[in-house]
Amino acid sequence: MSTMKGDMSGAANVIATMVAIAQLKPKVNVTGLAPCVENMPDGAAQRVDDIRTAMNGKTIEIDNTDAEGRLILADAICYAKQQGYAPIIDIATLTGACVVALGDVCSGAFTNDEKLLDKFIQASAKTGEKLWHMPTDDEYKEMNKSKVADIKNTGGSGAGATTAALFLNYFIEDTPWVHFDIAGTFLLDKPRGYMPAGATARSREHLFSSCWITKRKRFLAGITLIARMCSSA
Repeated sequence: MSTMKGDMSGAANVIATMVAIAQLKPKVNVTGLAPCVENMPDGAAQRVDDIRTAMNGKTIEIDNTDAEGRLILADAICYAKQQGYAPIIDIATLTGACVVALGDVCSGAFTNDEKLLDKFIQASAKTGEKLWHMPTDDEYKEMNKSKVADIKNTGGSGAGATTAALFLNYFIEDTPWVHFDIAGTFLLDKPRGYMPAGATARSREHLFSSCWITKRKRFLAGITLIARMCSSA
């Protein structure tokens, strides 16, 4: 649990990106969202088999209480869509499964719009923040299906990074979207290249760089992290 304070890394990266954008003023509209909640056990804490209702009215079966960050991101996505923002970009230390798949070298990248992701791949080539394009095939969506709600908050033990991304995609629907899972890359145990040991601010550089090359009218940086003061879990 000692590194759980880093679970707010995605939110911190978006805020840092917004600070840089405000200072350098690239010619693109950018909106940053950071849904933040207290994450502590108490008498009102959710339980396995609970049914939660998202902002858009969709119901979610709680299959795993540790898969909580995606619940507030789902609401942030719903809010972004309500405001008409597109495309939507989210960054999260979302899954241990992504750490197992990619370690601390590459961040997982998921999308429903290949051309949009290509802009980030171009940007990452310039910044050195490595990305790996992960699958979102329709067959994986079956793993998130629920018998008692519209969707489950986890898809089981297999393909956890993909099923987590597809949980978000359920709320994205047809809006152009990219999801970065930085669970493996938000922290380094020892220095690597120009990066010291500790928090890496991963995704901040290619997020900012992509603002210079995107030709879209709107560009949303959404965030998935549960943040509480200086740490979250």
